[in-house]
Amino acid sequence: MMNAKTRMREITDRARCGAVVLSRLNADEKNEILFLMAKELNAARENIKKANLVDVKAAEKSGKTEAFIDRLELTDDRIDGMCQMMKDVAKIDDPVGSIIERKERPNGLRIEKVRVPIGVIGIIYEARPNVTADCISLCLKSGNAVILRGGSDSINSNKAIYSVLREAALKRGLDDGAFILVEDTSRDLVNAMLEASGGIDLIMPRGGESLIREVSEKSKVPVIKHYKGICSIYVDDEGDLTMAVKLCIKAKVERPGVCNAMETMLVHRDIAEEFLKKISEKLIIAGVKIKGCVETIKILGKRVEPAVDEDYATEWLDL
Repeated sequence: MMNAKTRMREITDRARCGAVVLSRLNADEKNEILFLMAKELNAARENIKKANLVDVKAAEKSGKTEAFIDRLELTDDRIDGMCQMMKDVAKIDDPVGSIIERKERPNGLRIEKVRVPIGVIGIIYEARPNVTADCISLCLKSGNAVILRGGSDSINSNKAIYSVLREAALKRGLDDGAFILVEDTSRDLVNAMLEASGGIDLIMPRGGESLIREVSEKSKVPVIKHYKGICSIYVDDEGDLTMAVKLCIKAKVERPGVCNAMETMLVHRDIAEEFLKKISEKLIIAGVKIKGCVETIKILGKRVEPAVDEDYATEWLDL
């Protein structure tokens, strides 16, 4: 049986070939593929939802949190969003070949800094199947081949999305190695990706802090990383408080398990009493547990738990 390193070498060799073909596509060719992928994804939504339901039921059976299941689930609205995202990416100016800096030396020599594709990008992500479509679209637009390794919790969803997008791209003559989904979710394949310094040019982890730290510590390939998705909203004393209430409620309650949900709300002291009393009732009705500073507790009393320093550095991903 082939070991993980040998299998990964075969994958990266395919991706290298795909990267060469991608780098030669012009903007119109890439955009045509993106629009076709959006069309085919829309047509395949029922099969995608069936595959996603298998993942969702398995997650529920294994006791995953509501926030986790929310990130995993693919509704019609979310599939619509994926299709629209691909159309939006198609409308972006092609970055490949654009000149970002130009200098001319006294002897007439002209020096230009020109954007070119990176080559082969490896993306390791968790239970967010929409990431499969996001990364394929963005890498196609930027002329990069991509190797995708999603989590085991979303494997059926990832395979369904990938299959549709791959077939659409092949119809337009794109190389088979332009984007590759690693269907083996074993730890060995992840480690082989992180050690493939000759085959992968860049690793991008997308997920929780523990995943990103592990990838950063183990990778022999350059890594673009982030750690915490702690999003804050500041409500100023000159702001429209009615709008601020709507924004903060939506940012916290609509999808608390995603990385761009509000985790910390900062309020100008001059309007704190009026604003906090106005928004706290709505937050509590929505099921949000409120932790606050001493000044907040003075205003809201027992409805608020005392906040400690660590609370402001915690990505709750929950209500």
